[in-house]
Amino acid sequence: MITIEGLVVRYGAFEAVAGLDLAVPRGCLFGLLGPNGAGKTTTIACLAGLRRPDAGRVVVDGVSDDPAAVRRRVGLVPQHLALYPALTVRQNLSFSGQMYGIAGRALADRVDFGLALAQLEARADARVSALSGGMARRLNLACGLLHDPPLLILDEPTTGVDAQSRNHIFETVRRLHADGRTIIYTTHYMEEVEALCQRVAVMDRGRLLACDTLEALLSGDGTRFGLETAAPVDPARLQAALAAAGIEATLTPSRQTLEDVFLGLTGRGLRDGEAP
Repeated sequence: MITIEGLVVRYGAFEAVAGLDLAVPRGCLFGLLGPNGAGKTTTIACLAGLRRPDAGRVVVDGVSDDPAAVRRRVGLVPQHLALYPALTVRQNLSFSGQMYGIAGRALADRVDFGLALAQLEARADARVSALSGGMARRLNLACGLLHDPPLLILDEPTTGVDAQSRNHIFETVRRLHADGRTIIYTTHYMEEVEALCQRVAVMDRGRLLACDTLEALLSGDGTRFGLETAAPVDPARLQAALAAAGIEATLTPSRQTLEDVFLGLTGRGLRDGEAP
């Protein structure tokens, strides 16, 4: 789906992307990681047809050197909400569709699709300024899908959302991937990549540091094992038994996360509440 060869992007004397080579298989849920300033956002802009590289080549779904054709194939969901606060939910969806030339019955159908995807049917005529952060994030995702692109780029899609909306976004991403879409997922939350992605690339200072399957990246030295016992065990006795068997190990208690507790108590369904 994506081939990047020798990508170079400069801002004045600063080289944001420095000869990047990267390939993303069709139908892959692909994690793109890197610290701030790694060049992720610039790379995404080139993938989406929003920035011409200074050198190198970017091919998206067989298309290169045609930014308009690339944009028709890409659904970009940016970190900063690409929404109009004074417009309603329905109007934002309709505008997004019209930007891609969708009109008439087809546009109405796609707006209904977006409302259902974001689970905002009951808030269709509410202004975006009245939505919670989680609702706005879900709408942002739906707007990026109005033209039904084969490639979806999600840039920090869960920033500032509640646990229910985050869970909803995860389920939506998995469903879209199961439908055959290629998805690029960028985030600072490593647990999100582990939960979602098949392959992962790590970049820094505009260069690729690693790219492999998630399993291969996690299979280095220092493997950890989980141990389940049928009855409570004294940790000191277990440590002594391991030492007697010649096994040097550190016992580290493990417990459920706060998110597990929260979702267990409050449920996994969306509860948006009333408008402020």
